[in-house]
Amino acid sequence: MIYRNRRDELENQLNKGALWAVTYGDLMSYLMIFFLVLFSFSIAKSDKAKSRKYEESLANIQQAFGGSQTTQQLERAKMRENEEAMESNLKESMATNDLSKLVQIQSNERKVKLVLTEGVLFSSGRADLKEPARRVLAPIAAELKKVPNDIIIEGHTDDVPIKKGKYTSNWELSMARAYSVLQFFQEQGISAKHLAGIGYGEHRPVGDNANAEGRAKNRRIEISLMKTD
Repeated sequence: MIYRNRRDELENQLNKGALWAVTYGDLMSYLMIFFLVLFSFSIAKSDKAKSRKYEESLANIQQAFGGSQTTQQLERAKMRENEEAMESNLKESMATNDLSKLVQIQSNERKVKLVLTEGVLFSSGRADLKEPARRVLAPIAAELKKVPNDIIIEGHTDDVPIKKGKYTSNWELSMARAYSVLQFFQEQGISAKHLAGIGYGEHRPVGDNANAEGRAKNRRIEISLMKTD
């Protein structure tokens, strides 16, 4: 009986002495994650490939430590990779189809935006797509439908008042033009739940309405593919 008590007491002492190893292991884990977070700030924002690989690596580490957001992080990294591939393919498609001069492609952290002037898509004062416009929009739709992102189509005009025709205001005309492009994209297989159309009329100019060149810039359609947050 005395031997058993001494043995139990010895085991308890050994177990208490080993508790430091558990705390030490947790501390090392937290320190490693902390330094990885610090390391992320040293990655240049412009270097998207490195940033994406870092996110994937961090997600894998968090998974090893039971992180609850791992799956979402991996999905976001994959979506960003798909967005970058789509943007690259879109530029290549525009060049291949000799459309680079007709379509301006702009990109930032929030979206990829394509700008098409009125003359490319519509006749003056009208909102039905010209036949050549469909050949311009078709390769754009083919690339955009490869990703499940939201697409916003904006119609813009100059400030010259509409005096005759089907539409009573520039605002109405811009909305009708945005809808024509939206409808074409839907016909090309882009899901309606990812499409939205907006008409701004003359209220968001990018050029000076006091001269012909500025007014031509203002009569445009902007197609924006929204990036993953």
